[in-house]
Amino acid sequence: MRQNSTAPRNNKLKPSSNLIMNGSVRVRVIRTLLAIQNGQSLSSVLDPLLNSLHDGDKGFAHALLLTTLRQWHALARLLDSLADNPIDEVEVRTTIQVGLVQLLYLEVADHAAIHETVEAAKEIEFAHSTGLVNAILRKVAKNPSKFRKKCDKKHSLPNWLAYQLKQDWSEQYDELTQGLRQPAPMFLRVNSAVTSVEDYQHALDGAEIDADIVELTTGFKVANSSESAAATTTLSTKGLRLHQSTAVNALPDFAVGTASVQDMHAQLAAPIINKALMAKLIAESANTDSDSDESNNEIHILDACAAPGGKLAHWLELISANDESSLFHVKQDNAETSPAITDIKVTAIDNEAPRIERIRENLQRLNLSQHDLQQADNSIALNIVCADATRWQHGKNKKAATNEPVFDAILLDSPCTATGVIRRHPDISILRTEEDIEQTALLQADILHNLWPQLKSGGYLLYVTCSILKQENVEQMQDFITHHNDAVAIEFTEECSWGIEQAIGRQCLPIDSASGDGFYYALLMKS
Repeated sequence: MRQNSTAPRNNKLKPSSNLIMNGSVRVRVIRTLLAIQNGQSLSSVLDPLLNSLHDGDKGFAHALLLTTLRQWHALARLLDSLADNPIDEVEVRTTIQVGLVQLLYLEVADHAAIHETVEAAKEIEFAHSTGLVNAILRKVAKNPSKFRKKCDKKHSLPNWLAYQLKQDWSEQYDELTQGLRQPAPMFLRVNSAVTSVEDYQHALDGAEIDADIVELTTGFKVANSSESAAATTTLSTKGLRLHQSTAVNALPDFAVGTASVQDMHAQLAAPIINKALMAKLIAESANTDSDSDESNNEIHILDACAAPGGKLAHWLELISANDESSLFHVKQDNAETSPAITDIKVTAIDNEAPRIERIRENLQRLNLSQHDLQQADNSIALNIVCADATRWQHGKNKKAATNEPVFDAILLDSPCTATGVIRRHPDISILRTEEDIEQTALLQADILHNLWPQLKSGGYLLYVTCSILKQENVEQMQDFITHHNDAVAIEFTEECSWGIEQAIGRQCLPIDSASGDGFYYALLMKS
């Protein structure tokens, strides 16, 4: 499942040395990179690295690690061209690549980069390689601009992924592959239940943090009643893009839940499914006789694969906001036919206990825990469940689970290869393999097939991934609709200011004007 390195796969690393956080800054970065090549994620090793260092060294270590990962595959190809013979020892390759980054990208003085990297080779017990390390780095130091151009000329992705992107996005290929090796901007989502985007921008100004407002428009077609033609529903999503990434503890009122860090394209999910659900409620209200008892005042929504809880929190913020985005404030021209919602039941599931804890922590900071919701409005009930989305069915236990339609709306933030967020998580290009695509697509299909029967007729499912591979996105949706004749793809209209239109849904690439990550969105209605 995991790709260990550009070196031969039978070259085993020393597992005990990969996690030792002592020695020089460069040695610690090298050991962290070795741990990643052994299958550990960047998110699991970054904090141990930084926490082991003095404050004055953390910035350099962070830049050295992240830049090496972003340029990893390009550096590997450059290294192969510089060596007279193949370098099979992954520790030696890693050490040299760390040295190359200092010379080509971080503008570290030649003598410091070379000397410290040679010393690092000794510290990790590869003293026999110091002559080779020294020779290659000195060669590059003589003409760094030449070798930087050579390194930047092509992509910095594994060849299998570059080939797939060429197949999927031939027109955008060059810009896309270069964009994936750049840092991503930091975005903030403002809690609309607390303040406005404009007011929070002013608060950032007061803290001397520069940020721009980014506004994305979404349009899609829904039927307001069973007898009417589809009408276009539009909504606007606003977020803040910081000019420079900033520690969250420097953000005004971050600790009390006024804002959250969330990519701009990720901020589309909750408003879309929330708006679709509102359209469903209005349509049902229009089709229900005012004297009939068929109207159900309780709605039930599901956030599947919810961790770490950003989209769930956003949805809860919209529901609880005292404005037109709240499900309690759905209005029509005829007030007598307005849906009277008295209870909203929210279920969130994820399959790992630590990730469930992350959800709870994030909701706690945002004052959106079950306790907070009950105090603010006892009409909202939140249930967070640790469960496998390929098998989980609504019910308190297996005997009670019926797999019958219960949900009015489902937000499925589907597992994926995460190729759309490589800018933020450059370890993905090392950890992923070509085989992962097929296995992930099968997992996505299993989840869809399990959840779809639990969606009510007329309900909506929003399918979301942070992938830019069509097999996980539009092709997955095409296959699903082929096998489910009650699934109708909702058309995103030309009012959308984001993404590229697909046969089903829209695809965001991390190269558009908003600068958001690669996300795919498809909205399905159950007929």
